[in-house]
Amino acid sequence: MNPIISLHNLRKTYIMGSERIDALKSITLDIQKNEYVALMGPSGSGKSTLMNLLGCLDTPSEGDYYLNSTDVSIMDDGELAAIRNKEIGFVFQTFNLLPRLSSLENVALPLVYAGMSKNKRLDRAEDVLAAVGLGDRIYHKPNELSGGQRQRVAIARALVNDPSIILADEPTGNLDTKTSIEIMSIFEDIHRKGNTVILVTHEPDIAEHAHRIIRLRDGLVETDVKNEKVVMVDDPEHRYNQS
Repeated sequence: MNPIISLHNLRKTYIMGSERIDALKSITLDIQKNEYVALMGPSGSGKSTLMNLLGCLDTPSEGDYYLNSTDVSIMDDGELAAIRNKEIGFVFQTFNLLPRLSSLENVALPLVYAGMSKNKRLDRAEDVLAAVGLGDRIYHKPNELSGGQRQRVAIARALVNDPSIILADEPTGNLDTKTSIEIMSIFEDIHRKGNTVILVTHEPDIAEHAHRIIRLRDGLVETDVKNEKVVMVDDPEHRYNQS
C-alpha cells in the first residue's frame, strides 16, 4: 500500500541577504493513510516549515514530496492551491474565521472554490457543524461564540471538503485545559472515522493523543516513534519509519 505522504530528502533553504538558512536539512519519512501523527520540536526545529510543505503552502528547495502518489514538489502555485482545497483540511491556533460570516457561511466557504451549488454547500456545512456539536450555533458569528466553539467551526470547515488529511497547527494553543480536552476528543473521533491527522504542537500532553510522535531538531528528524500508550496491539495497519 502506498503511503498517503512520502517525503524523500526534503530540504528547505531560505536566503536572507548574504545569509543562508537551512530550515529543513534532509527529511525522509512516510505517513500511511489513517495515521495520527504529532510533529514536535523546539522553536527553530523546522516543524513549522515542514507543516507548510506538507500543507502545500510552500515548495521544497530540494527533494520529493508525494501526496496520494502525486508529486506535489514540482507543482506551481495554482496547482498547489487546487491540491490544498481537495486534499487538505487546515485547523489553525487562531481559528482564521471570517468575522462577518456566520458559522454556516464560514464552513461552506471552501465549497465555493470546489464549485458546489449554494444549496448543497449549505446542506453539507450544516451536517458537518452538527457532527462537531454545533448544530444549534450555525447562524452565530465568531464573536458570538466561545473559543472552543470557534475551534469547532474551524474543524468543521477543515472537514467540509472530505479531505485526505487534516493538518492542525497548535489547535489548542488559545484554549483552556477543559476545552483543549474536548477539542482533542474531536480529533480522535475524526481519526477513528478514517482521516489521516497530522498535529503540530509543542505541548507534550497534546502530542500524547497521537499514535506516532515525530520530533524535529535543527531541521532533521530526531526521533520517530509510535506512542505505545494509545496504539493498539491488534493494529497491524500502522507501520512506522524509524528514521
